[in-house]
Amino acid sequence: MTVTALLVSHDGARWLPAVLEGLAGQTRQPDRLLAIDTGSSDGSADLLREALGDAAVREEECSFPEAIARLLPEVTTDWVWILHDDANPAPTALAELVATATRHDAAIAGPKLREWPSLLRLLELGVSLSATGRRETGLERGEYDQGQHDKVREVLAVNTAGMLVRRDALEALDGFDRHLPLYGNDIDFGWRAARAGLRTVVVPTAVVFHAEAAHRGVRRSALSGRRTRTHRYEREAALYTLLVNSERWFLPGLLRLTLGTVLRVLGYLLARQPGHAGDEFAALLNTYGHLPGILHRRRSLPPAVSDTAGLRPPWWLPYRHGLDTVTDFASAVALQGRDAADRRRVARAERLGLPAPVPVDEDELADDTGLVARYFTSPLALAITAAAILGLWAARVAFGPIAGGALSPAPAQASDWWHLALDGWHQLGQGTDAPAPGYVLPFALAATVLFGSPTVAVSVLFLVAVPFAGWGAWRFLRAVCELVTGRVDTAVALWGAIAYAAVPVASGAWGQGRFGIVASAALLPWFAHVVTGLFETSADRRWRAAWRGGAMLALLTAFTPSAWLVALMGVAVLLGLGFVLARDVVASKDVWLPLVVVLLVPAALMLPGAVGMVGHDPAALFLEAGRLSPTPGALDLIAGRVGGLGAPVWAGLLLLVPGLAALLRARTRVPVLACWILVAVAAVVAAILSHVTVSLPAGPVRPGLGFLVVVVQGALLCAAVIAAQGLRPRRTGVHSQDWRFVGGALLALVAVTGPVVGLGWWVFDGDNLLDRPTHSDVPAYMVQAADEGRGHGVLVIRGDAHKGITWEVHRGSGITLGEDEVLALTGPDQRLDKAVRSLVSRATPQVLDTLTGAGIDYVLLPTPASAQVAAGLDAADGLTQASAPDPRTRAWQLTKTADGDAVAGEDPWWHRILVTLQLIAIVVVAVLCGPTRREEDA
Repeated sequence: MTVTALLVSHDGARWLPAVLEGLAGQTRQPDRLLAIDTGSSDGSADLLREALGDAAVREEECSFPEAIARLLPEVTTDWVWILHDDANPAPTALAELVATATRHDAAIAGPKLREWPSLLRLLELGVSLSATGRRETGLERGEYDQGQHDKVREVLAVNTAGMLVRRDALEALDGFDRHLPLYGNDIDFGWRAARAGLRTVVVPTAVVFHAEAAHRGVRRSALSGRRTRTHRYEREAALYTLLVNSERWFLPGLLRLTLGTVLRVLGYLLARQPGHAGDEFAALLNTYGHLPGILHRRRSLPPAVSDTAGLRPPWWLPYRHGLDTVTDFASAVALQGRDAADRRRVARAERLGLPAPVPVDEDELADDTGLVARYFTSPLALAITAAAILGLWAARVAFGPIAGGALSPAPAQASDWWHLALDGWHQLGQGTDAPAPGYVLPFALAATVLFGSPTVAVSVLFLVAVPFAGWGAWRFLRAVCELVTGRVDTAVALWGAIAYAAVPVASGAWGQGRFGIVASAALLPWFAHVVTGLFETSADRRWRAAWRGGAMLALLTAFTPSAWLVALMGVAVLLGLGFVLARDVVASKDVWLPLVVVLLVPAALMLPGAVGMVGHDPAALFLEAGRLSPTPGALDLIAGRVGGLGAPVWAGLLLLVPGLAALLRARTRVPVLACWILVAVAAVVAAILSHVTVSLPAGPVRPGLGFLVVVVQGALLCAAVIAAQGLRPRRTGVHSQDWRFVGGALLALVAVTGPVVGLGWWVFDGDNLLDRPTHSDVPAYMVQAADEGRGHGVLVIRGDAHKGITWEVHRGSGITLGEDEVLALTGPDQRLDKAVRSLVSRATPQVLDTLTGAGIDYVLLPTPASAQVAAGLDAADGLTQASAPDPRTRAWQLTKTADGDAVAGEDPWWHRILVTLQLIAIVVVAVLCGPTRREEDA
């Protein structure tokens, strides 16, 4: 049994001496040794000629498959042993390969590959390819060789680094595929061998140490590319190999790989690896561009004589990898949060001159005390539990569909919100191109996640808003107190969190269904917590905080547009003060530019709505979400009330006392003044918006100021909490007669009274406008007609000839959440308005034709129906009486049926462009919000 060793080299001078030494030290020497250099520029060819002689070395610029093909005619032995210039064989490698291949009647044998230079980590013991194109080795990442896999077994393929193959098999299979110049040719060759009935075994006793120079980016060439492109070429090879060799139907396999690539791209983007995401997408496009060649290669393969399914990974393995990835990502997020907390504790210790804190062993803590014992001995945990129970009781109306006040009923399906958010033309009323409000897109995403139910999404918002706001305030107040004072008084921070949690309910926003203010109150402390990262010393953390802050500000702006104005004024004041007090610091691009990015991100993420709103009325950008509601006055702004229903105003005014008292403490006066500057900014924005009038078809209205109420309350609370750090008496001997003790006690009593009254009013006496959605006056069978197209509408007429007539067109399930603002921006249809006036006075055939052309099938007079109007419609030709659930309600059906596409229209030409840019911006910002990962070239 004779063997020829074929050594292929390309810029391998750093490894070749050791590889040649390994070849010379083989206990079973190859009968002949040939080498080929494929265009090295580092002296590899000279090393080969010096060691092997000129007769044994060839020099040709070619790929790896071509190199083997050009050496093969010179091989006269029974076996061929293929080696790379970065694959160093152990002394017994060839002897073990030859003996095992002969004993197991194998055509191909491969060694155990271990990492070089570590020498102990396992790389491969045979290789296969999953249905998603993942290279499977059956090994854990970084697994060490402890003999746990030392068993000869049949595999689909082995690596070409150290592959021993019978010469006749290599010739019968026409060598390696030329379409795979560097990556993936080993799996393709092994797969074709298995289809032909040839056996491939892995020989664990034969060891080869492999540097994987091309895969790791250590060696660059025209075939391997830069390190950042290696992933692309490997992915292209995997897709090609799967599509060519898979015995399954071609088209389903291609569709699965396409969908899998999309998911992988999203996964890499979430992990902030845009280079890999681009490689995945480029590999897919390249595969589509070479489909004719792939199909030709697939048809040219001989029919399979052996089933390879048993050598392929199981179908469920890709899904397990996906689950592992999700688990790893969650663990990484948790570790990142823990590291951030550790950094804050260390920084605090350094500021106070204390020794660095020792991390707590959570397992030991759990063993010593137990979770249950810790829970029942923690006043904080018990207080949070009690507050959660009371909150659920107070919010019990939200367990189910809700509507009322500023809140319209939720649509039936999440797709309704998606169409509203992404379409430029809406089949509402008589059709309109008015833009949808910004909050529709977050609601659509939330509803999709929550089982596709918009009703559940709205209910969840009203159920979790209060505890979520309190939780965010707790995190923010602790972080800002550590940053500013170096200490955290837990009791004071807890008071601040509870007091802030009371804002959305005590203000009346919750009970009035003003969901925009409720959502913004819940999000504001989380936004504030994120932007504290803008004051980090690390430029990378500042930039990450900028992108995250911009994304959070976009979400705030979607629900309460005035949030962007507050941020604009705040950044302007901050930069102005910075240039006055610390010009050298603020002048750095890494300091002022992240602040600007925070302001620019919302504009990019809300492109279609913002541009469309400017086209109708720029002032409409600052309308409050939902149905139009009362605007808070100056006293409401100070007392934390949004106007109308809410807790007593005097309870809200009590918060001014600790906020003003905070200015008296000299040690914390600077950060407290910063909070009061924010109050002043909110007051300025309120003054500006109070002089703005939005001209809507229904009449002039004022922009919403509810978010400013939340900002003022949050700033006052923050000032009070910062100033109160370290004021609680900690020593014995403090007498109640001490005026400071008495004054502090009275101040604490006043501070506690406001939130207690606000939350108590909500829990025990909180009237609200929320209730179950009321049934429409429109009969169900008329609503069902809209299933055939939104053009099948119902004309609802109210009033009489003496008091005046009002009308509206009811389409589908009626006006739902998100459609209020669209219709408010839509002007009246003069033609239809004239037709309705003619209908109630003298219904002519021409008038009825106009109604039919406007997409109206029915005319409805809800109870109490005007007898005069009803009599005129009864006498009209072209109208037939229809049934109504209430005897006092009258209904008619038009003889001619409307077209289901009567109010259909086309999106404005610019809308799809802006939606595409918006979606791209969302993906880009999401990637930039992730942790930084650098892919360094070797």
